[in-house]
Amino acid sequence: MTAPTTLRPMGAGTGIHEVTFPNRDVRLAGTLSLPDQPGRRPGIVMIGGSGPANRHNDVLFPPIRQHLHEAGIAVLSYDKRGVGASSGDWIESTIDDLAADADAAVRFLRAQPAIEGQAVGIFGHSEGGWVGLRAAAALATDAAFVVTTGCPGMSPAVQDRYALTNLLRSTKVPEADIDRVMALHDRLVTAGRRDASFAEATRIVRTELPAGLPAYWHDVDERLWEFMKRKQDHDPVPDLVRLRCPLLAAFGGADRIVPVAESVRLFGGAACHPDRDPRATLTVQVFPGADHRLVRPDGTFADGYLETLTGWILARV
Repeated sequence: MTAPTTLRPMGAGTGIHEVTFPNRDVRLAGTLSLPDQPGRRPGIVMIGGSGPANRHNDVLFPPIRQHLHEAGIAVLSYDKRGVGASSGDWIESTIDDLAADADAAVRFLRAQPAIEGQAVGIFGHSEGGWVGLRAAAALATDAAFVVTTGCPGMSPAVQDRYALTNLLRSTKVPEADIDRVMALHDRLVTAGRRDASFAEATRIVRTELPAGLPAYWHDVDERLWEFMKRKQDHDPVPDLVRLRCPLLAAFGGADRIVPVAESVRLFGGAACHPDRDPRATLTVQVFPGADHRLVRPDGTFADGYLETLTGWILARV
């Protein structure tokens, strides 16, 4: 029997509540922001990116949450399973597990008396975009909309190759060594596809990693290797095709983690698929000069990003 959901105010009149809600044997904890306005409000569930993402996704979500709150949109963001106050273990999870958590968050938000249940959507950043797309594609009750930011249109294996190449070039690694690391990356992907052990993967790295680049593998242990194998070939395109609601896909034009042009092409191709639901319109926004988090070099969000986000959502709810 699952424990009941809880909602606890964090301060009189703030509209900010600490909440918990279950997904089977996992109990998720987060923050619910309820605008102080009459009537029932639209809502959005925010899903963080890769790794141990908490409800704030480091420092990215609070200013976005505040902007949405001021626009009259309720926001629920939560600690990934095994992070912060949430139970479970993200390293043992699959995309389906994380999508089920997002589905539980959507159901919890819809159940709040102040929320218009048919006007609840999903916001996913980076890996959270994959999770949000999977959740929206699988929801028994349609999501009102989906927003992705910095979400790759290709698999983690392909996206990681791009990000790693850019990282090595930014640290002035010689091109010959970059080529060797890319060959090593490809060998590890191939090894993952045949379910190679962590010991075998480590031997490959020790044999082929150029001298002076130990950080490439220093934080990988057996559990993380198993997680990487499960995730590396996830393809978001089938979920894009199965969407039944409008999608806003936002990218930073200076993103060095995600191949933006190729992702835009893949998102667009899915939108043109003959099986795509007619409700699943696609809006793509690329913000020049902004990075993976839609932030400019001066640390501020790209011009028009927050206004585009709230305007697009409110036009659809």
